[in-house]
Amino acid sequence: METPKISKISQAFNKFSNAVTKATGTPAAFAIAFSVIIIWAVTGPLFKFSDTWQLVINTSTTIITFLMVFVIQQSQNKDTLALQLKLNELIASEKNASNRLIDIEDLTPEELAVLKRFYVELATLAKKESDIHASHSIDEAQERHEEKLEGRD
Repeated sequence: METPKISKISQAFNKFSNAVTKATGTPAAFAIAFSVIIIWAVTGPLFKFSDTWQLVINTSTTIITFLMVFVIQQSQNKDTLALQLKLNELIASEKNASNRLIDIEDLTPEELAVLKRFYVELATLAKKESDIHASHSIDEAQERHEEKLEGRD
């Protein structure tokens, strides 16, 4: 499998995103942001609580928030993909796991709802077991579901 080419802009943004996400998620970053707000509030009487004084904080926080959305989303997308790949590896490596769950994130909400019903059924089966270590498969849930449907006729 060939490694895809990543543009220099994407590489730079990824590095920037990682650095900003790590830096802004620290107590020091919170302390700095909090201090800026306190300084702004304390200078209110100095500027007579003018419209310009209010505009400074409003504009600053809006710009920072707008830019942080993109930085955080980049980081979140990467983390989510990494987590999905790790879970896919676990599913693929476990012989009793259903490979139908690999790439489940690409299913529609309706398809996910169908799968959720199977897992609700599995949970119901597990609750009935006296042995907490008993295991059930998604196929067993389907078989039992079909048996119930046949019993309705």
